[in-house]
Amino acid sequence: MVAGAPRIESALPAFLEFARGAVLVAHNAPFDVGFLRHYAALQAVPWPRFDVLDTAKLARRVLTRDDAPDCKLATLARVFHATTTPNHRALSDARATVDVLHGLVERLGNLGVHTLEELQTFSSRVSTAQRRKRHLAEQLPHLPGVYLFRDGRDKVLYVGTSKDLRARVRTYFTASETRSRIGEMVGLAASVQGIACATALEAAVRELRLIAEHKPRYNRRSKFPERVSWVKLTVEAWPRLSLVKQVLDDDADYLGPFGSRQAAEAAMAALHDTFPIRQCSGRLPVHPHGSPCALAEMGRCLSPCDGTASAADYAFTVAELRASLQESPAAVTAAIRGRMEALAATERYEEAVVHRDRLTSFIRTAARGQRLRALTGCPEIVAALRTPSGWEVHVIRFGRLCGAGVIPPGTNAREWTEALRRSAETVAPRPGPAPAATPEESDKILKWLEQPGVRLVHLDGVWACPVNGAESHRALLESITASRSALAPFDTPRESRTYTQPAR
Repeated sequence: MVAGAPRIESALPAFLEFARGAVLVAHNAPFDVGFLRHYAALQAVPWPRFDVLDTAKLARRVLTRDDAPDCKLATLARVFHATTTPNHRALSDARATVDVLHGLVERLGNLGVHTLEELQTFSSRVSTAQRRKRHLAEQLPHLPGVYLFRDGRDKVLYVGTSKDLRARVRTYFTASETRSRIGEMVGLAASVQGIACATALEAAVRELRLIAEHKPRYNRRSKFPERVSWVKLTVEAWPRLSLVKQVLDDDADYLGPFGSRQAAEAAMAALHDTFPIRQCSGRLPVHPHGSPCALAEMGRCLSPCDGTASAADYAFTVAELRASLQESPAAVTAAIRGRMEALAATERYEEAVVHRDRLTSFIRTAARGQRLRALTGCPEIVAALRTPSGWEVHVIRFGRLCGAGVIPPGTNAREWTEALRRSAETVAPRPGPAPAATPEESDKILKWLEQPGVRLVHLDGVWACPVNGAESHRALLESITASRSALAPFDTPRESRTYTQPAR
């Protein structure tokens, strides 16, 4: 049948030119489109960004078992009384697909689906009441930014971010939403506010700040950035480690921030396992003839309370601990790994796992803290990244995003950047390693700064991490993570086979 037809090398470019700007419709579209994309790649022909409608997928969303026993093209052709019977020939199947599409569109029109976008994202899980609210997205721009769902009393229900505000918000009223709480939120929504942003980083930061400010009921993350913990090395005659909620301007050394108290306690335990400083709280009276505590008897405390340790010896141990926090965690890593190997040698694997988790918590947070400390110690960083929309420029002060924009075409880049710096937010430094923003905001800024192609325009201060710092132990963390993923958890279902003895 196709012996005399043009070969794919000539037929495909002609078809792509003919179909440019069209919407492709097919039954089981991924099958057909997959062949076209495959041969386009073989010929090095750019694949146009077609909109594709799959009538099989659409039928599965629209029809029930009572309407049709299955969603085969022949079955749907009978359901919608197609004028052509599909017979696995190209032209007949195409004509039948047209009639099936018309029948599906007719049904969807009664459900409030009137545009191509709504047709592509239609789901039977979205109620008609939700679909009627799609007008709430009409006033939003096709720009990156942040959107806020509000109820009838103007209370913020949910905050999100998107590269295209209107397109993203419309999906809440037309697309399948498997999260039941979001469906509930849309039912309560009375308005949607959009805040256009110049860059994706600005949108991500604004989202974090708005979530922290409004604490929306339907957001699950980032609502309580103040709920972080720090491990503090106190400033006193006999320093000790303390778990605190905030960083003070007291010249103390801090490890953090930790997202949970449990993680902070694990890291503090790793330090106590390595450095035998005191663990008792309060001011320490020295009794030369007193009895040592239980930790001292186990060799886990220098026991300054009974005069066993001199001030010089204790200060030396504290200096080593401080170096592990600020410079290199090598001492902690070596001590904990040695303890793990000893426990594993005696088959005490459960105890070894406890020490492994302590080491992981310490290294991960020490690396994060050193990176944050380097960023928050800089009074100002101005950086730029070339994107399809132009040069993105961000002004960061003490770890906080203070200005963002895209240099307009034909504008003097230096003058525009200087104007952005002058208009940027004024920020005062925070005490210690704490950023002037939330740690999560500073983490996003660091991720943007460290991506390939970012150029430093201006740097006030020193932005650097220790050469042998915690980040240099990243390979150890990755090996631990790999070992965890290689293990099968007890709650993971395993395949099992039942063997029966053959009948005799």
